[in-house]
Order: sequence, then structure tokens, then C-alpha cells
Amino acid sequence: MSVTKPIPTSPESKSSPSADASSLFDLARNFDSEKIGPELCDLIEELYPICRSITGNGVRETLARIGRKIPLKAEEVPTGTRVFDWTVPREWNIRDAYIKNSRGERIVDFRKCNLHVVNYSTPTAESMTLEDLKERIFTLPNQAKWIPYRTSYYAETWGFCMAHEDLEALEKQDKKDAKEGKADPVYEVRIDSSLEKGALTYGEYFLPGESEDEILISTHVCHPSLANDNLSGIAVATFLAKVLTDAPRKFSYRFLFIPGTIGSITWLSRNEDKTQRIRAGLVLACLGDKGGMSYKRSRQGNAEIDRAVVNLLKHPGQDKHEDKHQDQQQGGK
Repeated sequence: MSVTKPIPTSPESKSSPSADASSLFDLARNFDSEKIGPELCDLIEELYPICRSITGNGVRETLARIGRKIPLKAEEVPTGTRVFDWTVPREWNIRDAYIKNSRGERIVDFRKCNLHVVNYSTPTAESMTLEDLKERIFTLPNQAKWIPYRTSYYAETWGFCMAHEDLEALEKQDKKDAKEGKADPVYEVRIDSSLEKGALTYGEYFLPGESEDEILISTHVCHPSLANDNLSGIAVATFLAKVLTDAPRKFSYRFLFIPGTIGSITWLSRNEDKTQRIRAGLVLACLGDKGGMSYKRSRQGNAEIDRAVVNLLKHPGQDKHEDKHQDQQQGGK
């Protein structure tokens, strides 16, 4: 993967993000939605099975596939690198994980759903009763059919996630066995993972414009098989970059495909010289549900990017769901 060859830049433009937003809106009106919609869904479907985290081969594979759509540059930052007051963690990779019952059946299977394993779980191989195992199992009692998504990036531990109704079925069977005088069943627990020195990986794509001032567009690539959060953001960012590649640009655009939090901190620590050129920034996340468009204002509350997005949402066909609570922490999900 390589960065596109820069085109000559002119002196700083006096245009504003709202001007670029208007030109982008004109560009959007010419989108062939019947064509781009299936393409977005195809990319999401392609990336969905990959087990991603804040480090590891899942991120690399995801960036490599995005790189088939746009000329993405992948950056590797070694474990132990200081990034402001944080440190790049060890790299995590996982090959398999399961819980087997006494009949050798996989009742929890990472191969069927990578959400079953607490992300960043350390390797383990044990035999346990359900009573002991339950301390390592996470469910959502109020959403009994859902498998929760949990992580443990910065505390070494391990665990599994499963539907609450499946856990209840195991408990029911255990009670039945106890009444019949059977010994407590023992479950085989295995997580085939590694946590070792490696690197944090992120992707970057820069599109120069008439002005050296930049619009920064970021999306996180650390979640595993979650379509809305955040394969939707990844797909939209990829195709927006693809469209802008061949479009006239007043501003320069920088696209970042990065792990959440530690990825942003890492990029900022390595690119402080570029931050002075950032005129506005957007984080693309959770764009795939049936609700209207949502937008969280900047800390300033009335920055150019705020006015540009509010203006865009006024156009017909856009349902506006704007978060006006400026005192809330910005960023994240």
C-alpha cells in the first residue's frame, strides 16, 4: 500500500468548511444510491468476520482490504512506544476459543461468533465447574438473546460472553443433574491467544487540496463483528475517500482508520506538527441504523464545522438529531 502522489498546492484558501460542505452536498446529490448502497454493504459483509482489536492481525487484514479500495498507507508503532503519557500495549492475536461440555460439544464457540471471547483475553486452558466458570462469563440479562461485547485491553484477564438464555439453560441442566445425584459436570475451557511484543497498526490516506488547511475524518477499526459500531463508519469513510479522490477539493482531507482512544493518542503524538493545519474534524461512527443523522457539536459549540453540519442537516430528507450538550466529553462512541 502506498500514499498517492501529492498534487501541487496553492497558497492558503480563504474558504471555510461550510463552503466545502456545500460543494460536497452538490456532489452527494449526484450519487447513484442504488449502486453505492450495495457496495457499502458488500464491504461491511467482507470485513464482518474479521476479529479486530486495538492491535493485531485483524486490524492489518482490515486495512489491507480497505487498501484495495483506496491507496491506504499502513503505519506500525512498536509495543512500548511512549505516546504522550500512554504506552503502546502488547499486540494481541487469537486463533481459537471455546467452552466444551462433558460430551465434547462446543457450547461456546469463537469460530461461530468472535464476540464470545472477551477481547484481549490472555491464553488459558482449564477444566472448571459451571459455578467457577460463571465468574468468567458475561451476559446481558435484560437482553437475553444478545451476546455482549467486552474488552480488557489494559488488565490481563480472560473471559467469555454468551447469550443470557444460554447460560440459564446450562444452570437449569446443572440443577437437574444435582437432583439426580450426578456429579457436577466439568467444562473444558480453552483460549488460544497470544499477548506479546508487536505493534499498533493504523491506516492513513491524505488527499491534498487547493489549501493546506485540512479536514480530518477519523473512524475506529478496533471492534470485531459489529456492523453498526463500527463497520458502518469504516465503509462510509472508505467510499467518501474514494469519491473525494476524483473530486475538486478546496481543503485537503486526511482519513484515519485507527483503533479507538490509543490509536488517536498515538497518531496525535506522532503528528503534532500537522495539528495546526486541521481546520475541522469528524469521527464517523454508528452510521448504519435506521434512525436519522446524529451529530455531536465540538467543545466550542459554534465552530465552522458545527455550522456546516447543521446547515447540511437542514436539507430535505435529512432527519436532524443534534447533540447540543457541550459539557459532555467529546469523542468515543
